[in-house]
Amino acid sequence: MPFYKVISLPKPLALPSVGGARRWWQRLTPHRQDRVAMLAPLAAVMLFFAAIVAALGYLRLEEMDREQEAVQRDVEYTQQRLRLRLLERQEQIMRIAREVSGRELDADDFRLRAASMMDQYPEVQGMAWVDDKRRTRASQGMGVTANGPMQASGDVLAKGQRDNGFSLTREVNQPVYIQHPLAKEEEPLLQMYVPLSDRGRFGGVLLTEYSVDGLYRYGVPSEVSARYAVSLQDASGALLAGTSIPARKLVGRFLPWSNPANEYSMAVSPVGGGLVIRAQAYRASLGVIGSGLFWLVSALSVMTAWMLIANWRHTRRRVQAQQALMSETNFRRAMENSMLTGMRAMDLQGRITYVNAAFCQMTGWTESDLVGRTAPFPYWPDGDREHMASRLEEEMHSNTAPGGIQVRVKRRDNTLFDARLYVSPLIDAMGTQTGWVTSMTDITEPNRVREQLSASHQRFTTVLEALDASISVAPLGSDELLFANKLYRQWFGVQAGGHLQLVAEAGMPHTPPNDEASDSVDSFAGLPTTALPDSDTESAEIFITALGKWLEVRTRYLSWVDGRLAQMVIATDITTRRLAEEQAATQAERAQTSSRLITMGEMASSVAHELNQPLTAINNYCNGMVSRIKAKQISEEDLLVALEKTAKQAQRAGQIIQRIRSFVKRSEPNRTLSEVSTMVAEAVELAEIELRRFNVRLNHYVAARLPMVLVDPILIEQVLVNLLRNAAESIDMALRQTAERIVELRVLPRHIDNKPVIEFSVQDTGKGLAPEVMARLYEAFYSTKADGMGIGLSLCRSIVESHLGRMTAENIYNGTEVSGCRFSFWVPLAEIGTLTYKEPPAPQPNLG
Repeated sequence: MPFYKVISLPKPLALPSVGGARRWWQRLTPHRQDRVAMLAPLAAVMLFFAAIVAALGYLRLEEMDREQEAVQRDVEYTQQRLRLRLLERQEQIMRIAREVSGRELDADDFRLRAASMMDQYPEVQGMAWVDDKRRTRASQGMGVTANGPMQASGDVLAKGQRDNGFSLTREVNQPVYIQHPLAKEEEPLLQMYVPLSDRGRFGGVLLTEYSVDGLYRYGVPSEVSARYAVSLQDASGALLAGTSIPARKLVGRFLPWSNPANEYSMAVSPVGGGLVIRAQAYRASLGVIGSGLFWLVSALSVMTAWMLIANWRHTRRRVQAQQALMSETNFRRAMENSMLTGMRAMDLQGRITYVNAAFCQMTGWTESDLVGRTAPFPYWPDGDREHMASRLEEEMHSNTAPGGIQVRVKRRDNTLFDARLYVSPLIDAMGTQTGWVTSMTDITEPNRVREQLSASHQRFTTVLEALDASISVAPLGSDELLFANKLYRQWFGVQAGGHLQLVAEAGMPHTPPNDEASDSVDSFAGLPTTALPDSDTESAEIFITALGKWLEVRTRYLSWVDGRLAQMVIATDITTRRLAEEQAATQAERAQTSSRLITMGEMASSVAHELNQPLTAINNYCNGMVSRIKAKQISEEDLLVALEKTAKQAQRAGQIIQRIRSFVKRSEPNRTLSEVSTMVAEAVELAEIELRRFNVRLNHYVAARLPMVLVDPILIEQVLVNLLRNAAESIDMALRQTAERIVELRVLPRHIDNKPVIEFSVQDTGKGLAPEVMARLYEAFYSTKADGMGIGLSLCRSIVESHLGRMTAENIYNGTEVSGCRFSFWVPLAEIGTLTYKEPPAPQPNLG
C-alpha cells in the first residue's frame, strides 16, 4: 500500500502596509536608521546585479552542457577505435603464442614474425619470448640476448617492476596489460603479457611492448584531435602521450563570465585503469558573455556598489574611532584606578600634574590637594623636608639609583610609612621629555618581614653556635666548607679537614665511586636531590686521638641553598657516656655473679642435704670397714667393694661442689661455641637439687643433633636454673597434688623472623601470672616473693638480649582456667664460616 504524506502549505506572507512600514521606521533608533538608509540602496543594486548574473549564468550552463555531451561522444568514439586496434593486435599475438606453444615456430621464425608485425604496425615496439624459467628465448626490438635469465642486467623483465606482469599472467593464465609508473627519461610503454601453454601447463609468456605515443598517433582520429586536446594518461593522471590543457581554478568556474574547458575521460579497454584517454575542449569563444550589455551593467553596478560601500565604511570608521577612543580612555582610567602602585607625574618645573587613585589612597590626600602643588609637598614628613628636597633635586637631574630610593611618607593623619620611589623621564608621542613620572610602592610590610627574617636568622645562628655538638656542611666530592658552628671551629679550625676526617673514620663515603674518572662527567648527575633531605641518617661512634674524645658521628645528605648536593656531619662528644656504659657493663657482670651467689644461698639447705647423703654414706662405709677389719671378718674382695663405693660417694660429693664452684665463680663473659645438650645437662644437675626439695618432677627434652650456639654457657645455665627454680616455687605456692607437680623443659630448633634459632622453654603447672604481674614482670627490684630481691628475671632478660635473643612469658589455659605458665627464650645460631664447630652426638631424652 503506497504511503502518502500530507504536506500543509504555508500561508502567504502578508506584505506590510505603508503605514506599518512608517511605524517600523519610527521605532528604530537614529543609529539604526542611518544604517538602514545606507544599506537599502546597496541591497537594491546587488539584487539587480544578481538577476543579470543569474540570467547569463543559466545561458552559459546550457551552452556548457551541449559542449560536454559532444566531448563525451567523441571520447567514446576514440576509445572504441583504440580498443579495436588493441584487440586486433592481441588476436594476432595470441595466434603467434599458440604457434609457439604448439612448437610450430622456433626462435628465428619468432623473430621474423615479430619484425614483420613491427614493420606493419608502428605502435608495436618490441616482442619477446620468455619461458617459464623467466629466460628470454627470443626477442625482437628489445635489445636483449636469448637464453638470458629474466633478472639479468639488460633483460626485458628487469626494468622496474615488470616481473609483476609475469607473475600475474602466470596466476590468471589470461592476457594481461601492464602500465608501469612513468620513470624519469623513460619512454612510456604499454606491456601485454600473453601466456604460453606447454601441454596444459604454464610455459612462459609472450611479451609485447606498445608505444603509447604510437597508439596516440595511429589510434586517435584526426578529426577528434583537431577539435580537442586529447591525451593518454596512466592511473595516477601522469601524461603519457598527447596534449593537455592546464587545469583552471575552481573559483569562478560556474560564473557567467567564466569559460571552463569541458573535458571527459574514460579507461581504454581492454587495458583497464592503467591507460586512460582524456579529451578537453579548446576555449575558443566567450559566447553570450562577450556581449557589451553584460559588461556595461556589471561596470555600473560595481561602481554604484563601490561608492555606497566606500561611504558606509567611511562613516563606520569614524564611529569606530570614536568608540575606540572612549573605550581606551575608560580602560586607562580603570587601570590607573585599579593599580596598587602609586603614580605621580611632574612637569620640568617640579609641579605635580597627575596622581592616580592609589597614590591618593596611600597618602590620604585627594587629587585636588596635590595637582598643581610644588615643593614642599604636603606628604613630606616635617623632619625630613631637607632630605626630601635634596632627593627631589636629584630626581630633577636624573641622578637617582636604578633600584629606586627608600623614603618615609606622611599620611594626612600624620602617620608615617616606608615607601620606595622609582623615577623615570616622561616622554610624549613626539619623543620630547615633558616631565618626570614617579611610581611609589608601600614597603612597610616587606621591611617588617625582612627585619623578622634577619632576627630569625640571628636566633638560628645563636642556637647553632651554642650547641654542644659539632656541625659542619661540605659539598660532596669537594674540600670546601659550607658551614661550621663554634664547636667545630674549636675542635678542627676553619678548614674542611676535620669534616673529611670524621666522614672517613666513620666509614661514610664523601665521594661516591665513579668509573669515569678520565671523563669530565658530573658524578652526581641524575641523583634525586629533592628526596635526599628525607633520607635516613647514618651514625657511627669513633675515637679521635688528637682530641682524646669519643664522638658519635651522624651524617645526612641534603640539597644546599645553591642547589649543590652536600653532606652534613654532626659530631657529639660521648666520652662520658662511653665511660658510663663501661661502668654499667662492669656492674652488670657483678650483678650476674651476685645473682648466682644469691641463687646458691637460697639453695644452701638443699645443697647441704644433697651433700649430706654422700658424706653419710662415706662415714658409714668407713665405720663398717673399721669394725670388720678390727674383728678380722672382712675379706680382701669385700674391702675393695667397700672402698670403691666409698670412692664413688666421695666423687659424687666432689662433683656437686665443683659444679657449684664453677656456677658461682666470677669470670669475664666468654662466648664460645657451646653444645646445647651439655649446657642443659649441667643446668638440670644444679636445678634438680632444688626441685627435689619442692617435690617437683622434671621432664626435659633436647632435640637431637642440635648445632652449636655462640654463647657464654655459664650465663645460659644461670638463666635455665633461675627459670626452673621459679617454676618449682610457682608449683609449690599453687599447692598442686603430687601427680601435677611437673616442670617441662624443652629445647627445639625454630625459625623466627626467617632466621634459625634454638628455643628454650620452661613450663610449669602453677597458677600463672596475674595481669599486673605480667606488666611489671621484667622490672628491676620488683618481685612477688616476700623475701625476693627482684633482679632474677630482669637479669635473665638482659643476659638473653645480650646474646641477641628474646624472652617471652605466657599463661597456659585449660578452658578459661589458668593451668600454668611458660617462659621461653631463644638465641640465634652461630654463623657458618665465622667459627667451626663439631656437631654434638644426639642426646637421648631424659624423662626422669
